[in-house]
Amino acid sequence: MTDQIRPQPGIMDIALYVGGAGQVAGMTDAIKLSANENPFGPSDRAREAYQRAGLQLHRYPVTDHARLRTAIGEVHGIDPERIVCGTGSDEILLLLCQAYAGPGDEVIHTRHGFLLYPIAARAVGATPVCVGERDRTVDVDAILAAVTERTRIVFVANPNNPTGTMIGEGEVRRLAEALPATALLVLDGAYAEYVEGFDGGAGLVERHANVVMTRTFSKIYGLGGLRIGWGYAAREIVDVLNRIRNPFNLSNTQLEVAEAAVHDQVHVKRCRAENARLRAWLAEALAENGVPSDTSTANFILARFADETEAAACDAFLQANGLIVRRVAGYGLPHCLRITVGDEAACRRVAHAIGRFKEQT
Repeated sequence: MTDQIRPQPGIMDIALYVGGAGQVAGMTDAIKLSANENPFGPSDRAREAYQRAGLQLHRYPVTDHARLRTAIGEVHGIDPERIVCGTGSDEILLLLCQAYAGPGDEVIHTRHGFLLYPIAARAVGATPVCVGERDRTVDVDAILAAVTERTRIVFVANPNNPTGTMIGEGEVRRLAEALPATALLVLDGAYAEYVEGFDGGAGLVERHANVVMTRTFSKIYGLGGLRIGWGYAAREIVDVLNRIRNPFNLSNTQLEVAEAAVHDQVHVKRCRAENARLRAWLAEALAENGVPSDTSTANFILARFADETEAAACDAFLQANGLIVRRVAGYGLPHCLRITVGDEAACRRVAHAIGRFKEQT
């Protein structure tokens, strides 16, 4: 049958994204360590803002997000006029592809990068180009070698998900300086707040018109359930994205809670410090049980096993003991499990369980 409704080319090539599991069949008290959520949740100021926002559910939200952009600008020392807000940083990534890529164009992402990058490329008919990494770390030379006259966007998550690794400012700067002006470098900083003193690429945005930084409130701010993110770019790029985003993409609740959250940097610092302490402890505990991991700069650890069979068996053992972690075969890492750094009790419990599993194998 020739006369039928057909989706745009590339859309049916998209594999459905599957988030981290949150339940184990037959269990009601399983510990979820599969989605890189902040175990300490949002700050008290954010919780209070959420309760107040419930009194205004009948009101339409503002469309310019001015107060939230101003708050973000104040905290990060950047120009609010160059900030665009979205329903999670995911929306910003999708808008960038919608605005700057299409059929015949190429979008570069790394081998173990966030799965949304090729999804966003295919959604607009562009061709995703997968570039190899070096020891599960972004390889700038490999990216530059893959650039062609058709390259429109290069996605780099720094720190990267699901590996937890990151490259230094010098390497990111080298990449930004070598890219042609016709290609955007998108620095995904979803986990940037977990790195002490790291600007997530904001300085490079100031110096290069084709560099974009994205950030989220879903991780260290503990607001994954509200879906709030933002991007920082040249005013010309922000103007383009604002023309195609849904003007009411963020509710009053999202806006008010995010504004309260970003102003509570005491909570952010406390979460960062606790995450660093528990991450180091968990990585050492796993290593002592014969499970290595790369140095993580995020709020999770990528635990490496001998092969896919052992990783799957460990995952099944953890689930049987009420612990949910993330299989990452879809990221090209079938022999690994990504484990969120939870609170101290959760970290000790998962380390103990993996130790017991290794004793049995």
